[in-house]
Amino acid sequence: MPIKIPSELPAFDVLTKEGVMVMDEDQAMRQDIRPLRIGLLNLMPKKIQTENQFARLIGATPLQIDLSLIRMTEHRTKNTAAEHMSEFYRPFQEIKDQKLDGLIITGAPIEHLEFHDVTYWDEISEIFDWTQTNVHSTFGVCWGGMAMINHFHGVKKHMLDAKAFGCFRHRNLDPASPFLRGFSDDCVVPVSRWTEMKQDEIDRAPGLRTLLGSDDVGPCLVEDPGHRALYIFNHFEYDSDTLKQEYDRDVSNGTPINVPINYYPDDDPTKTPQNRWRSHAHLLYGNWVNEIYQTTPFDITKIGH
Repeated sequence: MPIKIPSELPAFDVLTKEGVMVMDEDQAMRQDIRPLRIGLLNLMPKKIQTENQFARLIGATPLQIDLSLIRMTEHRTKNTAAEHMSEFYRPFQEIKDQKLDGLIITGAPIEHLEFHDVTYWDEISEIFDWTQTNVHSTFGVCWGGMAMINHFHGVKKHMLDAKAFGCFRHRNLDPASPFLRGFSDDCVVPVSRWTEMKQDEIDRAPGLRTLLGSDDVGPCLVEDPGHRALYIFNHFEYDSDTLKQEYDRDVSNGTPINVPINYYPDDDPTKTPQNRWRSHAHLLYGNWVNEIYQTTPFDITKIGH
């Protein structure tokens, strides 16, 4: 089954050319099934790139997905055309009476700020609480995951001495987890962050279970069954060249940056980077969507009861 997105959304053409099954509203209405409603709260500056990345992953399952794009109500992006935001995004305050089977909350380039110093912290805290009554399963990514685990459990983020930047091997710590179905014993995950969550602090929070972790860059994927949530601090969703874009940007701006570790062949930035995480990315998000399908109420109004 395909993912349902507006035919005018840039991701529609991008995914179609890649062979991902997509459908528009007219096609979806002719199918006599209930699609899974999944929201994307997009906090990233490059909105269209992020839309493509997550739509690609959740659109690769055999289920019909109805993807809704959500933005913070008052915050205005400076990097995406206002016309795009107006046409495809709805502010949270307009949709908070709705129910969602799933919600992805992306990262945001605000790691240097304390959580409570973020301009939209009050509203995103409201969203975190709203997920407990209106969303069946939530996936917090990078800063989004760090913010959620802090909100619900008080786990702090810590600044790193140097940016964790590159592709790092992570161990499968819970092979029996349905979210890691099909995973090998270890996998490569792209990492790009100035902060970390500490494993011992996660261990002290009741109910949390770390599913993927690295000796080099710490915990990666954490399950929070009590809040029907997953938190991932790294970037399975990244395209092959996303780390390259970040590296080239910093070099161009004169920002001190190391060559991303274990990303370019021979760590040579003149060579084409290799994608060694794509299959595990599809597994993880496919497993998440499947778990939603297996457990969400058929009557969407009963979510959160």
